Amino acid sequence: MTKTTNLARTLREPAELVAEHLAPAAALPALERVAARYAVAITPALIDLIDTSDPDDPIARQFVPTAAELEMQPGESADPIGDHPRSPVPGIVHRYPDRVLFKLVHVCAVYCRFCFRREMVGPGKESALSDSAYRAAIDYIRSHHEIWEVILTGGDPLMLSPRRMGEIMADLAAIEHVKVIRLHTRVPVAEPARISDELVAALKVEGATTWVAVHANHARELAGPARAACARLVDSGIPLVSQSVLLRGVNDNIAALSDLMRAFVECRIKPYYLHHGDLAPGTAHLRTTLAEGQDLMRQLRGRVSGLCQPDYVIDIPGGAGKSPVGPSYISAPQNTAPDAGEAAAETRYRIVDYCGDVHLYPPER
Repeated sequence: MTKTTNLARTLREPAELVAEHLAPAAALPALERVAARYAVAITPALIDLIDTSDPDDPIARQFVPTAAELEMQPGESADPIGDHPRSPVPGIVHRYPDRVLFKLVHVCAVYCRFCFRREMVGPGKESALSDSAYRAAIDYIRSHHEIWEVILTGGDPLMLSPRRMGEIMADLAAIEHVKVIRLHTRVPVAEPARISDELVAALKVEGATTWVAVHANHARELAGPARAACARLVDSGIPLVSQSVLLRGVNDNIAALSDLMRAFVECRIKPYYLHHGDLAPGTAHLRTTLAEGQDLMRQLRGRVSGLCQPDYVIDIPGGAGKSPVGPSYISAPQNTAPDAGEAAAETRYRIVDYCGDVHLYPPER
C-alpha cells in the first residue's frame, strides 16, 4: 500500500526522512553526509506516492538519498554533459546552432538523486540569475539570429512566480527570430498545485509557440493530481512532450517502461526522450548499461503503440550533445548476383522485425 500521511510540507532533512519512515534510522549519519553535498527535497505530492513497506519502491528510489551517493566512480563528473564549455554568458548553453538552454534558476521542487546538475542546484547555490546576467542572456539570444528555440531549464523554471514567468516569456517572444519556447519541468508531477490558471496563462504569448517537456520516470508519478495539472496545460493549447531517464530499479524492465509510456500518452504527452543515465557523481547505482537500454527499446517496439516510442539517447560526456543509441534494425547490405541479362547486382538489406526475425529488403521477386 502507498503512504497516506498527506504531509503538508516538503521534507528536506535526513532526520525528517527517518521520522516519516522513508529511511532507516541507522542510515542517518551517512544521509547527513549526502545532504551536506547534494540537495534533498521531497514534496508532499511525491511522499504520498511512496510505499514505505517496499524497500525497493521506485518512487522512493528516485528521491530518497542513500549512502551509495557517496561512492564515486571513474568517469563521473560535476559537469557530465559539458554545459560549462558551451556557456558563452552566464545562464546560456549554446550547444546546437538553432537553440539554446536558458538556465533561469537553480532550485527545484524536488531533487532527483540522479540529477546531472546535482552539483549546481539546491540551497547554498546561486538561486537565480541576477538582473544584469538575465539582461546579458537576453541580449545574447537577441544578437544570435540563428536561435529559433529557447529551452528554459535550470533548476526548474516553473518554480518562478506566474508574474515572473510572464515577463520572461514576453521578453523572449519579443525577439523576432525566437519562434519556440520550451520549458523543462518536474513541477506538474512534483507540485501539481503550482500549475494554476494564472501560471498557464503566463506561458502563452503572442509571437512564439510554447512547448512543455514533463519529466517523469514511473507510471505511478502520473497520479490524479499530476494528470489534472497536465490536462490544464494541454487544454489551454500547450503541447506536451516527455522526458525520462532510464534508471536501475525504477523503469529498467519492460512492464514498468511500457506502463510509463502508455501513461504519458493517456495524459496527451508525446514520449520524446528516454535518457541514458549521465555520469553524474554518486549515481552509478542508478545507471543501466547501454546494452540493457537497447534491449528494452527492442522490446518496447514490439509491445506498445508507435505513439509510445521515445528516442533512447545519450548525452556524450564533454559537451558533444545527444546521440540516439537505440537498437538498429537494419544491417549492412548484401549484393546479390545478377540474373542473366541484368546489368548490375541488386543491393539488399537485412532487417530485423520486432519479433527478432530477419528479412531481406527488397524481398526476392
